[in-house]
Amino acid sequence: MSGSSPLRTFDVAHPPRRPDDVENDLMDEITRVRNSPSLRILKVIHGYGRSGKGGTTKEVVRNWAFLHRAHLRGVVNGEDYSLYAEETRRMRLEVGEYTDEDLGALNQGITLLWVK
Repeated sequence: MSGSSPLRTFDVAHPPRRPDDVENDLMDEITRVRNSPSLRILKVIHGYGRSGKGGTTKEVVRNWAFLHRAHLRGVVNGEDYSLYAEETRRMRLEVGEYTDEDLGALNQGITLLWVK
């Protein structure tokens, strides 16, 4: 894809939301990306939580992605978002090169949803 970026960033961590609101917002955002002529990736900022083990919103996002995997070509967890990871390479090969400051940062507070 040339021209505009295939990546849309969506922050569900600020302000904090209830789990059912996060799930509804994710479905709306996935639909927006799917209906876009240029977007193919939704980068969800969910935070990492205060516990140091990952937060509730992170779990909600990743569980939602698993349950709705029929709408997705793939999921890349932020801690695996690297040019060395096969799913990241495959995604970038298909959607084209794009700039993202989180690529290679191993950011546990994000999840990338590659939309069909």
